[in-house]
Amino acid sequence: MEQQTPEDLSHAGSVVDKAIEYMLEQNIAPVSAASALLGGALGLLSRSMDDRSIAGVLRQALASVEAGELRQLPTLPR
Repeated sequence: MEQQTPEDLSHAGSVVDKAIEYMLEQNIAPVSAASALLGGALGLLSRSMDDRSIAGVLRQALASVEAGELRQLPTLPR
């Protein structure tokens, strides 16, 4: 099955980046911000995907972490 990138993914990513910047400016600990974002993302996925599909998304994310791909991403301001 060929996966397509939604047209609005870049825009959504920009909105999330701004939310992260705002949380860090508010002195919210990075792990707290990340946990809140992850919880929100899982909640959103649960409204639009079945559990098996969510598990697949999480497996893909874990594979990216284990491959070191996240360490190659640009960092946000501290």
